[in-house]
Amino acid sequence: MAGRYDSDPFQEEDVNPFAETGRRGKVAGSNYGGGPLSSADLKKKERELQAKEAELDKREKELKRKEQAAAQAGVVMDEKNWPPFFPIIHHDIASEIPIHLQRLQYLAFASLLGLTACLFWNVIAVTTAWIKGEGVKIWFLAIIYFISGVPGAYFLWYRPLYRAMRTESALNFGWFFLFYLLHIVFVIYSAVAPPIIFKGKSLTGILPAVDLISSKVLVGIFYFVGFGLFCLEALLSVWVMQKVYMYFRGSGKAAEMKREAARGAMRAAI
Repeated sequence: MAGRYDSDPFQEEDVNPFAETGRRGKVAGSNYGGGPLSSADLKKKERELQAKEAELDKREKELKRKEQAAAQAGVVMDEKNWPPFFPIIHHDIASEIPIHLQRLQYLAFASLLGLTACLFWNVIAVTTAWIKGEGVKIWFLAIIYFISGVPGAYFLWYRPLYRAMRTESALNFGWFFLFYLLHIVFVIYSAVAPPIIFKGKSLTGILPAVDLISSKVLVGIFYFVGFGLFCLEALLSVWVMQKVYMYFRGSGKAAEMKREAARGAMRAAI
């Protein structure tokens, strides 16, 4: 019969967490079955972790340096978010443009969309003219006007105006005025579409519309619609130019641009 003070065979053995490593077995200081870690191994792993941390810090500092350099150079790196179904550009007037300038920026955006509609309808009208026997050359030209005109308008005058409104940059205002004036000239020319420079019937202006309405009524109607769209775009563009110029003069950016131009000329002379 078991003694009164005999040990219980079902009692778990107490483990002293402060006992030596050899007594605790693999409870602490083990390498998951690979034996206890020596002080050299621990120092090696510590050095590896410190090296990785230093590398991450170095990369983070380099990234911040590049972002700061890009910001100082006027290069804006923004996430593409428009159009929502297939983002190709960054566009957020409500969040990035001062509230007193948002209406003007929306008008400029409407001008960009209006030019897109004009050139897209121009492709449709010229396609009908091609089907009715006007030749394939004018169709190719209409396609070229569309695929070059819309991105060109965005990069040459809309984006400079967007950045000018966002950062109050006089230089960006200057780029906008230069290329938006060319835009207005092109739109007015397209509304008339004289048979010079561009192929006569590759633009839906009033002259080819009058010429086509007598022989090809449907094509002539399409061209008259295109003429109306170009006229509306021309009126809107002139209005936008006037509004932006009034703000530019009233905000003192004109004087700032003159000073920048004078400094640039002085640096070039030196």
